[in-house]
Amino acid sequence: MPRGRPFDVASLTALGVAPQLAARYAKHGWLVRLGQGVYSFPGDELTRDGCVLLLQQRVEGLHVGGKSALALHAVRHNLTVRDTLVLWGDRRFVLPEWFTSRFPSRYLSAKLFEWPDAKLATATLSSPAGATDRLLASTPERAALEMLYEVGTNQGMEEARNLFEGLRNLRKDVAGQLLAACTSVKSVRLFLTWSRQTGVLDVDTLREHYRLRVGSENRWMARFKDGTLLSLKQYG
Repeated sequence: MPRGRPFDVASLTALGVAPQLAARYAKHGWLVRLGQGVYSFPGDELTRDGCVLLLQQRVEGLHVGGKSALALHAVRHNLTVRDTLVLWGDRRFVLPEWFTSRFPSRYLSAKLFEWPDAKLATATLSSPAGATDRLLASTPERAALEMLYEVGTNQGMEEARNLFEGLRNLRKDVAGQLLAACTSVKSVRLFLTWSRQTGVLDVDTLREHYRLRVGSENRWMARFKDGTLLSLKQYG
């Protein structure tokens, strides 16, 4: 078993260690019980990515998303060591206490995309260069929309704007497909607005090739908890 990673009963059973035996090992100090059916080696320093890999095995579609995924792609703004880890998944799930007590995190399962097929969903998740092998994270195009979804709730608008401006070499075809599949009008319009302002992507070219989900012709308006008023035109 690799060090730095927790393991579950299924992994132990595959090695011939039944749940009852694992519990006995924990009782005698040969294993440490982290939570229901989850163990680690005594004295082992668990890594964040190693723990996320175990959660990936347990939750369908779980991946590093939003601002955290952008950081893995070297798009950062005032990132701190204890910055909250943003995780997304395909179903509702409560992050276990053994994980959140070590790594400040939040988990979202909002249906941000209506996938035309499974291919796009899979193609927009990858293991970024330099990240732990098999760790899944959103590509920059998908991560940007996940981040924009949180603007006004868990994500500050000023920081999101700075991160968006730091995006480089976004793939027009991938961004277009994601915008066409995105269910959040706010996220789509904010993406288009900031694309026009920063030149990250050519909005008019996107409009020519993709049916973008921008809602009605009316402005999209919302006032956030901090008093900020966000007003977005249909195509930025």
